[in-house]
Amino acid sequence: MMRKNILLHNYFKNWIEVYKVGAVSKRTLEKYWLSHRHLKNIAPDLRLSQINRLTYQKILNEYAKTHERATTMDFHHQLKSALLDAYDDGLIDRDPTRKVVIKGKDPSEKKKKYLNEFELKLLLRELELDTFPNIDWIILLVAKTGLRFGEVMGLTKDDFDLELQTLNVSKTWDYKSPKGGFKPTKNKSSIRKIQLDWKLSMQFSQILNQIDDDRPIFTLDKRIFNSTVNKRLEKYCQSLGIPVISVHGLRHTHASLLLFAGVSIASVAKRLGHANMTTTQQTYLHIIQELENKDNTKIIQHLATL
Repeated sequence: MMRKNILLHNYFKNWIEVYKVGAVSKRTLEKYWLSHRHLKNIAPDLRLSQINRLTYQKILNEYAKTHERATTMDFHHQLKSALLDAYDDGLIDRDPTRKVVIKGKDPSEKKKKYLNEFELKLLLRELELDTFPNIDWIILLVAKTGLRFGEVMGLTKDDFDLELQTLNVSKTWDYKSPKGGFKPTKNKSSIRKIQLDWKLSMQFSQILNQIDDDRPIFTLDKRIFNSTVNKRLEKYCQSLGIPVISVHGLRHTHASLLLFAGVSIASVAKRLGHANMTTTQQTYLHIIQELENKDNTKIIQHLATL
């Protein structure tokens, strides 16, 4: 009975420590701790034994007052996982998350997250690719491969197989730490081989010969942050009169152009290192819906000829 009388936010805290610490990435874990802080602020005195559908819905409603619907949904999913475990363990009598209503603020106007093909070509033509790996090489590589920034920073010469035109992604670089150091990838699916186009392979063959095999090729002389690359990107985008995007926006651009080119969702998910296709579908839902509309037109036109 004592466990039932634990404060809800303390139960959630213990649950995170037991089930999530060491099992999820640092970034994902930070999201869990942020959800815990919100829960503690919303329901500081609510005990686990007092949780039911009504009190749970009130928690979500309070959270939704200051968050968009998608963010409220994420908060719900995290808290729901903990409460379902409490239900399975007999700490609560019923599932309080059943038939919840997800609310939230109207989404703010989103900035464009990716470039179209014409805009990307303009950007790539402006890059100043020196004979030594610089920020512009990072921009080029993310645009052509869709790698995460940390994955790019963890690349070494040995990761490139220019004969087979492949790139091995098996680690990341802790660019936020003053000491740096290699780190694991975001998930097991992030460990992958990416096919390179012949032009990119030729370009990188010009700079890799002068680099040691086991050192990260983009941190040879100084630390580089994603904010530094973003500033460089902003300068280019503004001078070209195209939407200003971030280095992560280049990853979105890469995936978007592949989808528009007819590449399957499964192949795009594998190339991006997503854990499953659901992540890809959710991230690029607007593009998938647009492609489906085009497919429906093709289907009707084809059937009309029969």
